Amino acid sequence: MIKLLKTLFTWWNGTTVGTWWFTRKRGILVGRDEQGNRYYEESKASKAAGLKRRWVIYNGYAEASRISADWHGWLHYTFDKTPIQEPFVVKAWEKPGVPNMTGTSEAYHPGGSLWEGGQRVQGTGDYQAWVPE
Repeated sequence: MIKLLKTLFTWWNGTTVGTWWFTRKRGILVGRDEQGNRYYEESKASKAAGLKRRWVIYNGYAEASRISADWHGWLHYTFDKTPIQEPFVVKAWEKPGVPNMTGTSEAYHPGGSLWEGGQRVQGTGDYQAWVPE
C-alpha cells in the first residue's frame, strides 16, 4: 500500500503514473546500467525536433548524479549509440563518478563550518571590509 501511495504522489521514488503510462505506450527499453536504472527511447521521432525522446527511470531514489558519464552522453544526444552498442572508452586519468551527497550525513563539511565545530582559520589581515557610508 505504501509503495502504491509513493508511486501516485511522489516523483523522487521511481516513476510517476504519467511517466509509467508514457513509457508503456511509447517507450522502447534500450538498456540498463550497473545501478539498475532503465533507459528508454521513444518509438517514433518527434515531428518538431526530428529526434526521439530519451529518458531514464531510476531504480529507487531519483538523483541525477547516479547516471554514469556514458549514459549521460547518450541521454543528451552527445552519443548516437548506447553504451551497450558502443562501450564508453574511459581514459586513464578519469576518475569514477561520485554521487551527490549534499543533504546527507556523508556531505562534505570544510574546516570552519558549523558542522565541524565552527572554528575558522584566523585571517591574514590583508582584507578590509566594506563599510557603507
